[in-house]
Amino acid sequence: MKMKTILAVLVLMGMAGSVFGYEIDDRYQKARTFLRDNRMDLTVTIEQAFVQDTVVVSGEGLPKAGTTGAQKRLTAITAAKSVAQRRLVELLEGVSVVAETTVRDQQRASEVVRTSVSGFARGARVVVEEWNEKDESALVILSVGLNGPKGFAALMYDSILNEAGIRKELQRPVYVLSSAAPVVEGYDGLVIDARDYSFRPALINRIFTAKGEVIYDPARISQKVLVEHGCGEYTNSVDKAKAALGMRGVKNPLVVRASGTLSPTDLLVADVAADQIFSVNHASGFMAAARVAFVLK
Repeated sequence: MKMKTILAVLVLMGMAGSVFGYEIDDRYQKARTFLRDNRMDLTVTIEQAFVQDTVVVSGEGLPKAGTTGAQKRLTAITAAKSVAQRRLVELLEGVSVVAETTVRDQQRASEVVRTSVSGFARGARVVVEEWNEKDESALVILSVGLNGPKGFAALMYDSILNEAGIRKELQRPVYVLSSAAPVVEGYDGLVIDARDYSFRPALINRIFTAKGEVIYDPARISQKVLVEHGCGEYTNSVDKAKAALGMRGVKNPLVVRASGTLSPTDLLVADVAADQIFSVNHASGFMAAARVAFVLK
């Protein structure tokens, strides 16, 4: 994905000036090389973060006024890191939890969530730290994973799944397979194509029937699975979705098209597709392992 310069914000921190943007210019060759060699892009949107399974942000800083020698470099790097952390918090706060609820919404209601997000940002891994001696500026790149034991999703699942408001939102009637529905076998995963709709990734993406009965609800599966894999893979093509599931041992996923959305993060499928999905899960148990891939616009 090509990155475009979208925004540059000047942040004054005491006597130190800092600026961040989404494109790294040629003053910072070390940073540009790192991104190229690791096939990373700076994160602009939450959707991009879910597809990459990583949030990568940068911050640029200037020395604190009045400093000399090595202190110029140190204060500029400190300023750059602070800016990158602010950008990281901004992105993480925009992550959707379920339906219309974002992490930012949860922060307003929960001191635990608010503290967790800020603490997570402060502990983000510094992958690049670069000082440009010529113009006396510094750049820092931070990287955090969404999934995995140390990822942001693990932190959030632990904080939110027992929240009363989230639990209430998750209490939906569960779909029951019709006795007349044909048995579908031979599939071991699911690819759901949502490219026709304004659907966005979330910590909990669900699939419903047209009647509002839940077919796939990640909150009902093992938290260990959610921490390791999230509620699914995210790509922009069916072939990439199959490849992503293939990395997890899926050999023949069922491919269905979404028929609409119940919310920005919840998909609807037609009755025939609902029967197929439920029948495949009965035969292979793919939902319990979150062997699901969502295809985005």
